[in-house]
Amino acid sequence: MGNDGSATLVVGVHVEGAVTAVRSSALGGGLVDVTLDTAFPGPMPRGARQIWELWRSGRPAEPGRWVGYDRTLRREWTMAALSHHRHDAADKPAGTAYELDGQNVTDIEGFYCAIGEAVNGAGGYFGSNADALHDCTRGGWGATAPFKLVWRHSAVAQECLSPPTAAGDPDFGQLLHWLTEDGIDVRVG
Repeated sequence: MGNDGSATLVVGVHVEGAVTAVRSSALGGGLVDVTLDTAFPGPMPRGARQIWELWRSGRPAEPGRWVGYDRTLRREWTMAALSHHRHDAADKPAGTAYELDGQNVTDIEGFYCAIGEAVNGAGGYFGSNADALHDCTRGGWGATAPFKLVWRHSAVAQECLSPPTAAGDPDFGQLLHWLTEDGIDVRVG
C-alpha cells in the first residue's frame, strides 16, 4: 500500500479464501481486521515484515539492502520489488549497458536481486525466475533488448551456482544461456 493509502500493484498475485471473521481493528480509525481461511502454505517468513515495511515507506535509495538476507528473504525482496515496479516508466533504449555487481550473487535469489538493481537501480526488479527473466528481457521492465550486461565479480556466482545447489536452480552456465538467447550481450569479469 502506498503512503497515500493507495493499493500497490502486484502482478500475478491474488488472495482467495473464505471470510471467517470480521472485527473492529485495534488500529482504530474505522478499520476492520478480516480473518480469511486461505490456501497459503504458512505464515510469512521471519524477517519478511521488515522488508515490506521498508518498501511501504518508499523504494530503497541505496543499492545492496538485500545482501544480508538469506535465500528466503531475498526471494521476499524480489517480490517486494515486483510489487513496487513502476510500469509507467519508459524502458531505457536498446544498446544500453548495465553493470551487475556480482559480489553477493551466492544463490539464484541473489542473482535476481542484483540484476534488478543493475537494470532498474536500488530496489529494482528484473525477474524472479526463468520465465519472469525472459519476460523482462522482452521489454516493459526497464530495458530494451539487445543490451549489454557487464557482470562484475561473476566468479562468485560461477563458484556458488555451479553445480546447482537446490532442486530446480539453474547453474551459472544456464543463466548465461538464458540471457544470451534473449539477445543480451553478457560480459563476465
